[in-house]
Amino acid sequence: MRVVWLTLPACVAPGFGAALSTHGEPVRFVAMTLAWAAWVGPLSALLIPRSIGLTALRIVAPAALGLGIWIALDADVSTTSRMVALLAVLVAALGAFAPATGELLVDGSSYGDEHRVLLRAPLALWFGPIPIAWSILVGCSVGGPLLLAAEQWIAGVIMTAVAAGGGRFLVNRLHQLSRRWLVFVPAGVVIHDPFTLAEPVLLPRRLLRSVGPAPADNPALDLTAGAPGLALELATVEPIVLTPARAGEEPTPLGVSSTLVTPTRPGHTLGIARERRLPVGWI
Repeated sequence: MRVVWLTLPACVAPGFGAALSTHGEPVRFVAMTLAWAAWVGPLSALLIPRSIGLTALRIVAPAALGLGIWIALDADVSTTSRMVALLAVLVAALGAFAPATGELLVDGSSYGDEHRVLLRAPLALWFGPIPIAWSILVGCSVGGPLLLAAEQWIAGVIMTAVAAGGGRFLVNRLHQLSRRWLVFVPAGVVIHDPFTLAEPVLLPRRLLRSVGPAPADNPALDLTAGAPGLALELATVEPIVLTPARAGEEPTPLGVSSTLVTPTRPGHTLGIARERRLPVGWI
């Protein structure tokens, strides 16, 4: 992924330059500035992994794919430049959402002897909230400056104001998806999920009964938030007190002896559990 992102400008620049050739100098300058800024942020995140870098990468990569499609549809761009640009941004976008990339970046924020495993995003969010938030954030952040450069003052000011006023809020909301973790620590396993828990909860090593694939129709507390994929059940020998986060309701502590989570790489997650000598197997 680092190599792909590092070589992205060389693959996209010829087509991007040709597509911008029919626009005025101010528009070309702003477009190139935005493109370089968008490239530098994720590159920094890939070189120095952090969970916030995953958010940046997954915001920019789909925008890069949109740029590649725009280049591919421009009649002034050569066929070779179109194909190279489109293939490069497609590979970058797929790599940005690969489970291994996600784990690399979130685990970069780990402290000491811990390993952070990324949990899958709730499926319902992909059919509305995530695309809408991303479209507003990217559309206004890119469209506003470009419209101002093109002297479309009213639309440019409105979109730039929306980006400036709501950009931080939207980034914070999207960043919550990069903060859904299962954290292996020396004392046991921590479930860190702001979507489903009011605060992180530790499942102590001495109380863990089993970590393994969850059977169908499982009565355990579901903390997957409807995320797709194989759910893992973490069972304890006695109830653990945790506080589910429910929208519009006062958080109420519960005592549960098993919970369900959905890591992006369930098999790899079980491998980490084995390495740390946790009880792995079918419940």
